[in-house]
Amino acid sequence: MSASSPIQEPDRKTAQLRSLLWIVFFICALSAIAFFFIPAFIIRPFRHQTPRALSLAMALRQRAPLNTLIATLACLFFAFPLWRTATRWRKTFLAFTLLLVTFSAVMARLNYFEWMFHPIAGARFVSQSESKLDPKEMILAVRFGSEARAYPISQMAYHHVLNDEVAGLPIAVTY
Repeated sequence: MSASSPIQEPDRKTAQLRSLLWIVFFICALSAIAFFFIPAFIIRPFRHQTPRALSLAMALRQRAPLNTLIATLACLFFAFPLWRTATRWRKTFLAFTLLLVTFSAVMARLNYFEWMFHPIAGARFVSQSESKLDPKEMILAVRFGSEARAYPISQMAYHHVLNDEVAGLPIAVTY
């Protein structure tokens, strides 16, 4: 026991350090991924969003660029020592996680909500008699003088913005 104790002690400390590095790497990776994916998951078209969930999503979204950068750099820092001793499967896991973390850091700097909620390019209107809307469909209505428009909420909920002209006046319809 005395001959094997000095050899096993450094191995045990090395294994504990490696386990700690994996845990810290995993926490950093999860935080980077969460700062991008949580707001993207909460703020989706045609989904109910509570005020509390939206507040969380907007708070994370606002802090995402800096926090994903810090978490990504930390992941890279911890990945280097882990890579040297990792098995083939763990290297695959490291590479995939680093790819996902980098994707999150890049996406946190883009306004991907514009991709989801883009304005309607060229709205077409039909008369009420030609409309195929369900009578129970909710609409936004605008009237200037003798000219009127109706905008189905089902369409506005996805696009959120429509530029239009009613009675010669340019308007921006939003929901």
